[in-house]
Amino acid sequence: MADLKLDVLAIAAHPDDIEITCGGLMIKLANSGRKTGALDLTRGEMGTFGSQNDRDAEAIAAGEIMGLSYRNNLSIPDSAVEYNQENKLKLAQVIRDTNPELVILPHWKQRHPDHLACSKLGFDACFLAGLKKINLEGDPCRPRKIIYASYSRTAEYSFLVDISDEFKQKCDAVAAYKSQFDSPEKAKRIFQPGLNVFDYMDTKSKFLGQLAGVAHAESYFVKESILIDDPQNMPVSSI
Repeated sequence: MADLKLDVLAIAAHPDDIEITCGGLMIKLANSGRKTGALDLTRGEMGTFGSQNDRDAEAIAAGEIMGLSYRNNLSIPDSAVEYNQENKLKLAQVIRDTNPELVILPHWKQRHPDHLACSKLGFDACFLAGLKKINLEGDPCRPRKIIYASYSRTAEYSFLVDISDEFKQKCDAVAAYKSQFDSPEKAKRIFQPGLNVFDYMDTKSKFLGQLAGVAHAESYFVKESILIDDPQNMPVSSI
C-alpha cells in the first residue's frame, strides 16, 4: 500500500455516510480522472436494518458505482467511536498510506456522536500524520486541504459544488445500500417525518442548485479563508 497515492480521501463514520453527504463531489472528481478513496470508521453493525456482511457488500458495490480507487474500513465498534489517541493513530496511518491532497470530513455539528468523533479524529489524524517522530509507518505527510461536508441540519456553508451531471450516479450509489433504503419504511426512521432518502437528496440538492443557477449542488465548509485571484471570474451573478 506504500505506493498508493490518492488525490482525495473522504472519511466518515458509517457505510453510506459518504455517499449521501459528498457522493456527488466524489463522483465528479473520479470522473475527471482523480484517484479517490473512502474510509469508513465502522461497519454499521448497530443499524436497525441489515447485517454487518450486508453492509460490507453494499459498501463495495457503492464504491464501484462511485469509481473509487480505494475503500477501507477500520472496524471501530459502531456507536462507540471514541475520540482518543488510539483511533487518531489508526486514521493517521491511513493518511500516510494513501497520502491524499484533499481530505473530506463530516461537519463538526452533528446529532450522532460517531459523526462528531469522526470529524475531530479526522482533523487530528491529518496533523499527526505529518509528525516525524510519531509511531507510524511510512513517511510523514499531510493533506494540503481539508473540507467538510455539510450536515443535513446545518444551513451555513463556504461554497457549493455543481453535481447536476453526477446526481443520478450519486443516487445509484446510495441505492446500493439495499438493506437501508429499499423501502419507505426504512427511510422514515432517519428523515422525519418519513421523507425518503432519495427525496431528501433531491430536495436539498435542488434547493442548493437553485441558489447557484444549476440543477443540483452539494454544500461544503472550510475553516480557513478562501482566496480569490480575479473576482470577475467568479461564477454565479449577483443580480
